[in-house]
Amino acid sequence: MATPEMNPQSAGTDQEHLKLLTIFHYIVAGIYALFALFPLFHVLMGVFFALNPCMGEGGECMPPFFGWIFVVVGLVLILFGEAIAVGIYLNGRFIARRQHYLACVVISGVECMLFPFGTVLGIFSLMVLLRPTVKALFEAPPPPSSPVRG
Repeated sequence: MATPEMNPQSAGTDQEHLKLLTIFHYIVAGIYALFALFPLFHVLMGVFFALNPCMGEGGECMPPFFGWIFVVVGLVLILFGEAIAVGIYLNGRFIARRQHYLACVVISGVECMLFPFGTVLGIFSLMVLLRPTVKALFEAPPPPSSPVRG
């Protein structure tokens, strides 16, 4: 398989673009991790409803399972949102280490569905990752690590 021609200018540009993608993945992962905690309000409200089913002066009581539904739905939403944030973080980590090229492309495609930040990040990630010169960077063997000086 023929390797793409890499001139020093395109190699430097690719390295810079990958570095920026890594930083933006970390930022977007943090934003999504924060927003994923919003259903915590539903969890707390559900616990309150489950532990205090009789509220008000009328003496009407709601079944405790109503509160537990709020708790379960809130926890599922939090876990789903945090899983998305972890996936975005890992994509940034893989890009930084130039590992798992196919996983980076797939996760970047999935990011396109996460409007608004994920869409922009996913499109730019795909634009950079689908360059033949960038793919060659992922396929190149990692540079030898320098010995640790202590």
